[in-house]
Amino acid sequence: MGEAWYWAAWVVWLPVFALCLFRADWARLKDSEQLNVWLGMIVFLVLIWSMKAGVKPGLGFHLLGATVFTLSFGPYLAFIGLSAVLAAVTLNGSAGIFAFGLNELLMAGVAVPCSHFLFKWLSPVLPKHFFVYIFIHGFLCAALTVIATGFTVSVFMAMAGAYEWEYLIGDYFPYFLLLGFSEAWLSGMVMTLFVVYRPNWVLTFNDSCYLCDK
Repeated sequence: MGEAWYWAAWVVWLPVFALCLFRADWARLKDSEQLNVWLGMIVFLVLIWSMKAGVKPGLGFHLLGATVFTLSFGPYLAFIGLSAVLAAVTLNGSAGIFAFGLNELLMAGVAVPCSHFLFKWLSPVLPKHFFVYIFIHGFLCAALTVIATGFTVSVFMAMAGAYEWEYLIGDYFPYFLLLGFSEAWLSGMVMTLFVVYRPNWVLTFNDSCYLCDK
């Protein structure tokens, strides 16, 4: 792709990142336990993102963990955390430094808002039940987030002229349908462990709403 795409991505990513820094709930991280969980998620996802596969240059895919991060810490801290994950992966040589802004927008910039939107949209209309939270917010929404990210990447690659749309939709995007199941399984498992043993780690989960009198 031409350099203009990369520069444009930096122009978009910088103010978005600055907004997240301004709006993030930093007071929550003053609690050492919450800070350790946030940093632990970053370290774990660095390992996950480093284990990736691909079909052609620029067409890689890996588990995201964005839904767990967003449900646990909200969209702003999640975006900042995923930026730190990508920075570590980039410095490790697994991604180009110049493409950092573009990679961040195509992954965290899609996955975090998607996860947050699905929770905000579905939460008011679904029953406040433990299993609904796990299987819908933790499992299904994680799968939909990965699929939405894969579709966005495919559309962008076609718009940028990097690959033909027919190839992307036929030989690249279908892998995200399979990846969505893996993401859903991992996300659902982690969220189950969190809300059962450490519900205070999950910003969007409340015992009084999902467990009491159920």
